[in-house]
Amino acid sequence: MNRNIAILFFTLVVVMMGFGIIIPLLPFYVTDMGGSGISMGILMAVFAFMQFLFSPLWGDLSDRYGRKPFLMLGALGNGITMLLIGFATELWMLFAARALAGILSSATLPTAMAYISDSTDEKDRGGGMGIIGAAFGVGMVLGPGIGGAMSDISLSAPFFLATGLSALALILIWFALPESLALKDRQKGARKFQGPQLKTLWEALIGPIGFLFALAFLLSFGMSNFEGVFGLYADLRFGYDAKTVGIVLTVVGITSAVVQGVLTGPAIRRWGDSAVIKTSLIASALGYLLMLTAEQLSTVILTTGFFVMSNAMLRPSIASLISKSTIQGQGIAMGINNSFMSLGRIVGPIWAGTALDINLSYPFITGAIIMAFGFIATLFFLRKEREQVTVIT
Repeated sequence: MNRNIAILFFTLVVVMMGFGIIIPLLPFYVTDMGGSGISMGILMAVFAFMQFLFSPLWGDLSDRYGRKPFLMLGALGNGITMLLIGFATELWMLFAARALAGILSSATLPTAMAYISDSTDEKDRGGGMGIIGAAFGVGMVLGPGIGGAMSDISLSAPFFLATGLSALALILIWFALPESLALKDRQKGARKFQGPQLKTLWEALIGPIGFLFALAFLLSFGMSNFEGVFGLYADLRFGYDAKTVGIVLTVVGITSAVVQGVLTGPAIRRWGDSAVIKTSLIASALGYLLMLTAEQLSTVILTTGFFVMSNAMLRPSIASLISKSTIQGQGIAMGINNSFMSLGRIVGPIWAGTALDINLSYPFITGAIIMAFGFIATLFFLRKEREQVTVIT
């Protein structure tokens, strides 16, 4: 891993750590402020909603002005919002901070993906996207682990640590990360992106690789359906506290990080993006059902680990295939990809919270159904290594 990729890796770890911190703490954070289960779902969804609106904007702007300024914006935004959450004393403050986090930190992922696309050829791009996926996994290891462990100090302590790490990431990007997009390759003469445009997303969805964007939504829906309620589910079914939830997510997160960082590149090179996507989808459906059978902490860790591992290579495989297929700017393609993932993170937690109030098992059963549907759809719409292109207008 060279220096530039290492800086991107660290930045994404910090951003995802902020998201991971939320998972074991949110059920207790919200209830301490008088909120309910649906409040928890909406609190997670508002972050994703802002990402959904703003990710294409940041991706498009990075195509025209370079990657580095927007990587810096994402790190700065993450630090500011972590600080605001740490000082929050009322529920509306949490909502405001999470909304701002969605707006600013959403600049990080599409720009980092575009940076990887600038810096790798098609052969190595899957592995590069796998490193980004590994950063997500590491962030999801450290976030819940730190959040759970530091909950004994206070619920806000982990957020102050995340603020300091975000400042460090900002400094590293500013002083040590070179720009990856040469001036001659910037699209300053291209059409102006007039803020969030649903028309752009619709045109991408009905385009030649629209199915890949639908898969990005499906992956995100499935994962956030799990992430949005796991803490509350573990509390209601097993009586777990924030520390125990953090332990479970830390163990399974390690597995996810290893799979994405070590196996994604070789798997894609040997079997191709399409085969990896299909296998991951059917394994994810099975993983949802297996989680319902767990009774002891050991089996909770094993079944949850299998589910998370089955999803580990989905994100980088889909991103890699989109990157290889689009002929438009990598930044806006990755931005639109991130917007569809954000849309899944809007619907997933809201649905999961609602379903959980009806029956504890419903979020997992419906998650299994949607992932199985995705697998069946890939048999018809995702041809083996078929070359596809799209023009995003």
